[in-house]
Amino acid sequence: MLMQKERELIVEYGKLMLSSGLTRGTGGNLSIYDHELELMAISPSGIAYEATLPEDVVIMKLDGTIVDGTKVPSSENAMHAIVYKNRKDVGGMIHVHSTFAATVSCLNQDLPAVDYLVAFAKGKSVKCAPYATYGTPELAENSIRTMGEQNAVLLANHGMNCVGPNLQTAFAIAEQLEFCAELYVRAKAIGEPVILPDEEMDRMIVRFANYGQKF
Repeated sequence: MLMQKERELIVEYGKLMLSSGLTRGTGGNLSIYDHELELMAISPSGIAYEATLPEDVVIMKLDGTIVDGTKVPSSENAMHAIVYKNRKDVGGMIHVHSTFAATVSCLNQDLPAVDYLVAFAKGKSVKCAPYATYGTPELAENSIRTMGEQNAVLLANHGMNCVGPNLQTAFAIAEQLEFCAELYVRAKAIGEPVILPDEEMDRMIVRFANYGQKF
């Protein structure tokens, strides 16, 4: 099976995305890109994560051509492809509908440095991209333009995208940023949270650059 390992990882992390509360139902999507093969493995559209099999994962070129697979790819495949076209450092991406990140995105504002873990986004905040209809070229353009060289972006009134050198890292970033979004929402409910200064976040970005294990 073409890109069998990547397909199996997408099935595994799709289930983790659901069980960890990063999405509900069939919402969200995830992908892996092989820069040597120039092929993207992406979750199928509308299939429950618990029922998804490796053969259901779709293999595509970045121009949208399906190379292998019989299922319809995620409706957000262009939003994944545009990242891989512009970011040579990215090999995995996850798009989530997590509750607290989506809550902040409904304010159409950035997630500030309420906790040093925001630095996992490789920035002093997680920026919020302007709203556009899901699955459209406009949303794909808004997301990559706003994210730039960072590892995450909020999508206004929608959710959050996280990227990394591999899917495992992208997933870990999504978990950490959802935690930060929850802290922010809860802190705003009882007062005004203290935001960490830019100087501290600069230090954290440097420290996180070599954090953890390499997959």
